[in-house]
Amino acid sequence: MIPKLFWSSRPISWINTAFPFAAGYYLVLGEINLTLVLGFVFFLIPYNLLMYGVNDVFDYESDLRNPRKGGIEGALLEPKYHRPILLIATLVPVPFLWYLFVQGDAQSNLILGIVIFSVLAYSLKHMRFKEIPFLDSITSATHFVGPLVYGISLAGGSLGNQTLILITLAFFLWGMASHAFGAVQDIRADREANISSIATVLGARA
Repeated sequence: MIPKLFWSSRPISWINTAFPFAAGYYLVLGEINLTLVLGFVFFLIPYNLLMYGVNDVFDYESDLRNPRKGGIEGALLEPKYHRPILLIATLVPVPFLWYLFVQGDAQSNLILGIVIFSVLAYSLKHMRFKEIPFLDSITSATHFVGPLVYGISLAGGSLGNQTLILITLAFFLWGMASHAFGAVQDIRADREANISSIATVLGARA
């Protein structure tokens, strides 16, 4: 079970969410404290386990057709693992989220809520933002830019700074482009599974 959890959390991507949070928080506050450490740990592992564990469960049917799955780019979870993975992936983040919500104010808590919603909405049945072209890339970018914005807000930084807005926008556009480019690899598998994405709509060449 531990190996399944490990690979399902996409360890290659851990730093992609933990570093933006830590960088935003530290650049505002200029010190390392318990909130920074716990926030970093949350965005390093529990956050990715929630994001990708839920994704691997609800994408199982299409992942069967995807040669990239079953290794470093995502676990191929047999149905017997679905319930325990969902349970662990949703329970492990709870203590961290409780602490972070207690430490935050209305603005930072709203941002954290939006980030967690985007993580779940991307994959969960009846939402499946990942199957809505263009919204899939917007949601994916939120997964990575959200921790940065949240870190800045949690540390008490101003989100109205013009330079910060431009940097965040650039990061967000890069996140959308990265998702769209990555989705090209899954065009064949997605089309065979009748899944729409920004790549299936635009095509690989575009």
